[in-house]
Amino acid sequence: MLTMRQGIRPLGPADLDAFLELTATDPVVNVFADYRARTTSLEPRWLGGEVWGRWVGGDLVAACHVGANLVPIAANEEDARAFAERALTRGRSVSTLVGPTAPVRAFWDTVAASWGRPREQRWVQPHLVLTGPPVVEPDPLVRRSTRADFDELYPACVAMYTEEVGVSPEIGGGGELYRARVLQLISRGWSFVRFEHGRLVFKAEVACASPYAAQIQGVYVVPDLRGQGLATRGMAAVAEIVRREIAPAVSLYVNEWNTPARAAYERVGFRQTATFATVMF
Repeated sequence: MLTMRQGIRPLGPADLDAFLELTATDPVVNVFADYRARTTSLEPRWLGGEVWGRWVGGDLVAACHVGANLVPIAANEEDARAFAERALTRGRSVSTLVGPTAPVRAFWDTVAASWGRPREQRWVQPHLVLTGPPVVEPDPLVRRSTRADFDELYPACVAMYTEEVGVSPEIGGGGELYRARVLQLISRGWSFVRFEHGRLVFKAEVACASPYAAQIQGVYVVPDLRGQGLATRGMAAVAEIVRREIAPAVSLYVNEWNTPARAAYERVGFRQTATFATVMF
């Protein structure tokens, strides 16, 4: 029997049903955790980390994904502080802390003195959801990408990541892993592109998906064509394909200061349902 600190222990395959019941309390916000659980069955060797569960009276009341990303799941501030106290016993191994703002802040306030100065903190990231048809006409030229698109797509992925995160995904020898990730998304049918005269001008990907929702990432329009509606109609097309073929709800989160992107998503029909925060190391 694993000793539990504040009712917390690592979860495994035997806990999968209880964990999926937990994520189902808010399946759109919890789509990343749901996806990770379904694709790994909570096996640590496939997770590349751990998922901690907090138990009260025999019930799983909150969880925390601890891999490259640390993500509180269905956690209130007390749960988040309990997870943070456990995290302090082992030191920081994650590169990003992300999730709903309240538990992320409670977690960060507990570990901040020990985990060192983060590279960036983003405390207001509207979480947006579309559950019906887009309210603008989708761009008919948006399609799933193919392996033949890779030479055009990969530089756009690097440019978007660098612009969004502030560092290149290729830094420190990460290029091969990032190339593999882009190819994986293509092979899954989770990568979408729009070309104009042979040039890639718009792209977006599905980051994760469950039976309930899909989360979009990596939305990018080439800089010289921004402000012309490509993002609005492109996202309408992506959302339409995703809702028809992958999951019934489409979600994403966006930085508060990214006014053009927020306006584009609002025109498509996305509405805010929560607020996320991200701490990056």
